[in-house]
Amino acid sequence: MLSDSTARDRKIARARLQFLENAAPPAPIVPAGIRNSWQRSKYLGIGTDEVVVPYQPDYDRESRLVRAATPVLDRLEQALAGSDVCVIVTDRNGWVRDRRVGEKRLSAHLDRVHLAPGFNYAEQFVGTNGIGVALEERRPNVVLGTEHFNERLQTVSCAAAPIRNSVTGRVEGAMNLTCWNGPARTLMAALVQEAAADIERVMYESSSSHQRALLEAFQQVTHYGDRPVLCLGQDLVLANSAATARLSGDDHRLLHEAAAELGHAPRTRKRVQLTGGETVLMRCRRIDSSAGAAGYLLELAFTDHPSDQAGSRTGSRSREEQGQALPWPLPGLAGTDPAWNTVSRTVSRCARERTPLLLHGETGTGKSALVRATHALTGAASAPVVVDAVASRAADAGTDLSAALRAAPAGPGRALVLRNVHAVTPEQGPAVARALDAAVAQGTWIVGTLHRAPGVPEPLRRCFVEAAAVPALRHRLADLPALVDCLLRRIGTGVECAPEVLPLLRRHDWPGNIRQLNDVLGKAAAGRRTYRIELRDLPPSLHSAGSRSLSAWEAAERDTLVQALLEVDGNKLLAAQRLGISRTTIYRKMRAYGITLPARH
Repeated sequence: MLSDSTARDRKIARARLQFLENAAPPAPIVPAGIRNSWQRSKYLGIGTDEVVVPYQPDYDRESRLVRAATPVLDRLEQALAGSDVCVIVTDRNGWVRDRRVGEKRLSAHLDRVHLAPGFNYAEQFVGTNGIGVALEERRPNVVLGTEHFNERLQTVSCAAAPIRNSVTGRVEGAMNLTCWNGPARTLMAALVQEAAADIERVMYESSSSHQRALLEAFQQVTHYGDRPVLCLGQDLVLANSAATARLSGDDHRLLHEAAAELGHAPRTRKRVQLTGGETVLMRCRRIDSSAGAAGYLLELAFTDHPSDQAGSRTGSRSREEQGQALPWPLPGLAGTDPAWNTVSRTVSRCARERTPLLLHGETGTGKSALVRATHALTGAASAPVVVDAVASRAADAGTDLSAALRAAPAGPGRALVLRNVHAVTPEQGPAVARALDAAVAQGTWIVGTLHRAPGVPEPLRRCFVEAAAVPALRHRLADLPALVDCLLRRIGTGVECAPEVLPLLRRHDWPGNIRQLNDVLGKAAAGRRTYRIELRDLPPSLHSAGSRSLSAWEAAERDTLVQALLEVDGNKLLAAQRLGISRTTIYRKMRAYGITLPARH
């Protein structure tokens, strides 16, 4: 007579085969959590007879999670020595970071199915398994033998539990126990949850010790002066007002990377170029706590004119060549991208020399703002006068375009912008050209703007001596952090973005360029629910990477889905329940609309 567990295993195996062979949902005998995971695995097309997972041999073997897990794993390894139980720790994305096995035969089997350090056991790669389900549903679970989606894993059972940051609640990884199928498998759930709790406690104690050490070092240094000071830890950033005023979130990341590269030297100096183009001399000291390395204390000295020292050693020609590679700061604008740097210098020179300029670039790239900034840089007291050729045609006053140009204030210190030059009709061309020539003769700096340079009507080509192209935002995404900071300062003091917002902004194509970015940030800041802009404050369209045009109905459906996912922190099961649809439908709609929410925390 078959034991109860054996009979159950056979019923589960039969239910799995029936589910794989037809479109009906799994039989009720299958536990609800396993049924949901099977459906996700089938929808994702996970293989059932081979384990094919990504491999990442290079990873941080001294990460906070690994350090906290090591003493717990050491204790379990001793307690389980010689038994058929394996203990495993993964990070929040399913990458295996440590494994301890008490039996050689089990170790060899796990190697064959790639359940080893460096491999990824997330549900999206392996299908239903303890690690994958624990991370996907963020709760403890047990997967017994035939409940595994992949047949290669059905000779073992496993229990897993998420490891959380006790302060933030964020899932940092997963604790997993795996053993051969047998009577002991039902006892694993309690043991794995206890081990996960132990790791969480060690992480909390370590974090608390680190934070105390960093705070003490920061207070000692800032007590004796007002120079810029920054203290960087794993989850902590301390900065005095002198550093806060000149550093962005991306600058913190650059400085942290530079400090880490210095190794274990107790004190050293290094020059670092920041995202805005400034160079800072960084004096770095590593801070240690009773739990190990806590972070870095950085004392900063800003070099506002980095080319001055080079000038004493090089000739005027080399100084000029070096200067071309340096950022060209303009009032109210931001960016150090080479293409932006080039056009900024060209427009600044034309403004200074009063050279007629044709400025072309996509709508919203900042052509008008560039003219205003460079005009102001010449010391002019008045803003440029703008005449729009499209507006004149729309008002049915095309014959008055030349008159509007002649009526604009002219003379030295004045600037006249003819916007949308391509809209000047052949009939208007000669009169408009004469009006522009008259303005130049009086010392006015004239600028024409349009989308593409080839669109200039023939009579106007001779009016512009030089031409320059303003790059689209998608071609200068390295400037995005500086642009976001600049635009947020215009919106209001104290407005900032959460760290996860910038990566999402980088994934967008920005067809409306800086104007669109400004509109998005403005609306997000106005509707934000905390002191900073969070992911949920951004419009749903930014969370979608679909390339095709959507109908009004499809756009509304996409927006509803994104909003539901954001409200439950990306939990697809809760989102499905709120919307009254199945979780499988959530996955299908996300793929159809290209919805790319960041990893849940």
